[in-house]
Amino acid sequence: MPQTHAAELATEYVRLGGHRRSKIDDNHVTTRLWEDETPEAEAFWKENIEPLDESHQREVITLLPSISEG
Repeated sequence: MPQTHAAELATEYVRLGGHRRSKIDDNHVTTRLWEDETPEAEAFWKENIEPLDESHQREVITLLPSISEG
């Protein structure tokens, strides 16, 4: 089954060494970053995810590992 564009972005970001984690609380979706990520992951985030509109960013963020997953 093909992945959605958001799933592809989230998968690639993590594959590149991205460490942002999703935080979903009462329908507020944000990310947390406690450790450094690779320059490739940081550049990918800035070039491919930051420019997205809010709803598409939210979709990508919800597909990242959650802070509650450890």
